[in-house]
Amino acid sequence: MRKLFLWLILSACLWACENNENTMTSKENISTAISGLEAPAAKKESYEMTIHGDTRNDPYYWMKLSDEQKNAESPDDSTKAVVEYLNAENAYTDKATEHLSTFKEELFEEIKSRIKQTDMSVPYKDNGYYYITRYEEGNEYPIYSRKKGNLEASEEVMLNVNEMAEGFDFFQVGGRTISSNNQILAYGEDTLSRRIYTLKFKNLVTGEMLPDQIENTTGYCAWANDNKTLFYARKDEALRPFKIFRHVLGTNPSTDVEIFHEKDETFNIYVGKEKSKKYLIIGSYATVSNEYHILDANDPLGEFKVFTPRERDLEHSINYYDGNWYVLTNKDKATNFKLMKCDEKSTNKNDWKEFIEHRPNVLLSDVDIFKDHLVLSERVEGNTALNIKRWDNSESHYLEFKENAYSVYSSVNPQYDTDVLRISYTSMTTPRSTFDYNMNTKDRELLKQQEVLGSFDQENYVSEKIMVTARDGVKVPVSLVHRKGIEKGPDTPLLLYAYGSYGSSMDPYFSSVRLSLLDRGFIYAIAHIRGGQEMGRQWYEDGKMLKKKNTFKDFIDCGEYLVKNNYTSSEKLFAMGGSAGGLLMGAIMNMKPELWKGVVAAVPFVDVVTTMLDETIPLTTGEFDEWGNPKDKEYYDYIKSYSPYDNVEKKDYPATLVTTGYFDSQVQYWEPAKWVAKLREYKTDDNPLLLKTNMEAGHGGNSGRFARLKEVAFEYAFLLDQAGWNEAEFKN
Repeated sequence: MRKLFLWLILSACLWACENNENTMTSKENISTAISGLEAPAAKKESYEMTIHGDTRNDPYYWMKLSDEQKNAESPDDSTKAVVEYLNAENAYTDKATEHLSTFKEELFEEIKSRIKQTDMSVPYKDNGYYYITRYEEGNEYPIYSRKKGNLEASEEVMLNVNEMAEGFDFFQVGGRTISSNNQILAYGEDTLSRRIYTLKFKNLVTGEMLPDQIENTTGYCAWANDNKTLFYARKDEALRPFKIFRHVLGTNPSTDVEIFHEKDETFNIYVGKEKSKKYLIIGSYATVSNEYHILDANDPLGEFKVFTPRERDLEHSINYYDGNWYVLTNKDKATNFKLMKCDEKSTNKNDWKEFIEHRPNVLLSDVDIFKDHLVLSERVEGNTALNIKRWDNSESHYLEFKENAYSVYSSVNPQYDTDVLRISYTSMTTPRSTFDYNMNTKDRELLKQQEVLGSFDQENYVSEKIMVTARDGVKVPVSLVHRKGIEKGPDTPLLLYAYGSYGSSMDPYFSSVRLSLLDRGFIYAIAHIRGGQEMGRQWYEDGKMLKKKNTFKDFIDCGEYLVKNNYTSSEKLFAMGGSAGGLLMGAIMNMKPELWKGVVAAVPFVDVVTTMLDETIPLTTGEFDEWGNPKDKEYYDYIKSYSPYDNVEKKDYPATLVTTGYFDSQVQYWEPAKWVAKLREYKTDDNPLLLKTNMEAGHGGNSGRFARLKEVAFEYAFLLDQAGWNEAEFKN
């Protein structure tokens, strides 16, 4: 691996040197910079793919490499060709943005300066210990520690990730789980950014690392109550968690016993322990179906029992309390979900009894169980809400907040026997705040609010929530924030962000990073488009499968509304999205390119047809119920009609920055790389088109807390440059 990285760097340097004659001595912005540069031209090799009588020719298919090719000690010719192209694009991007080098660094330092470097989380108590995550000044990674009994006790450092990450370009710890006797810590370690974790074990009493190491896992495990037996999931070649194994500490992982095999490739699996710690749970999940197997945690050698057999379109999750299971489900067409109850010995769906009925206008998204209270996480009229009920139904109330657009969630609450609910709250102007809320007295104690260093004062910013009427009459919420005194108008830059897939809701939230745009006159907006669940489950259903285009149309309609209502103009309107949100960016660029001044597409999922036809690629099989299976002609035709890569045309496109990671396991690097190559071939404008590939990271970018900020600073520099700022204004 190190040899490959060395070769990558050398290749980039050689390309830059060979093209040095294109360097300009004076640049005002990226647009003028690229006028003196020759953009990389990817080679073309015919590659035909035929299905349903339709043939697509993909001349850039050659960019696809296997994991073996990427990880090889000695790269083959195919690998070299791909890496040379990616490095050529990186060198081109570097030269095109060379005039922003100082500003990018200033932005990075500015963003970094707002972060309290020596900081710690609010401690939470679990099984007799207080657990803490803290950071030290100058360090990229967290320190995980605990204190026994009370916060005045001496600190026990469990993991100092800064020390562990030394010598690695990427390092991530995942799935920290502690045995019931508090003595053994299990955790996952990823050094490639492929989300393939090696499980490791540490004796927290002696500080020694145990010899047990289990490769190719999700990074998570679940302990039986005997403190020596644990269960974990392994991944297949497509990185799908597909088998659960049982491991006994001190034994060779090669002798681990396979407990469960999920043979349906549309399902993923996990193993965990419910809140009471009485039961171990194996969960199988697909987009429209779930199935669980349960086992008494005191009987690790026992057999897992099916909770209720899987059934297509039956979704449910389970929580145990006091001899009963509480089932959050869409059973019997409960689109927004309801809560049902059954005895722990009779768990078939026919034994479920209604506990909280389905409400057409309220999405019941989660439940948290306490000794005397049940906390319901809901979505009401586009806002998150916490509904607190006593088990005896003597009282029910909502937590109330003054702002009209905010996010509130049940936070870390591992204890049953408490009347105190830990919650997390934020809005577009309020930094993330952690409260303890007494469910009896209704007293609320602020434990910590994210500290923003420097001159930040939330009173200097204002947020609003508007409803945009989409072309089919549906009202789409948009949350906006800007600095007070900013006059809306055609010269006001505005960045519109959205995701719009998988039912993932983009709720209003605060970002100290975002201040670097707001303080320079930008309005920032989140479009809560269909495909998420902001307005209830139907909001998601109306933005997937054969209704996926609603997602793109909603975003365009929101952009057009903002222009027509004089928030901004098409010369100052920017769009941003990542992953499935990057698909959104590609689609809206094809559908309405003239609406946008510039677009940032991060790790974009843009080659939808080809990817969804390739079941060897991670995530493909599990997403047939999100996008549709193109082996079915109806879905093939529909997906092809919006897939960004398949719909690039000879026309003008907005200024575009595309980012990706060479080791991305979720959206493989070749999708954005091929898309950029095709855009270069087809676009008829002179607007910047830049591709930036992180050659050492995957889907989430760099692993360090500050290293990630360099990527954000680069994106912001691109946006500000395209908004028409000059360096003198940058420094004001």
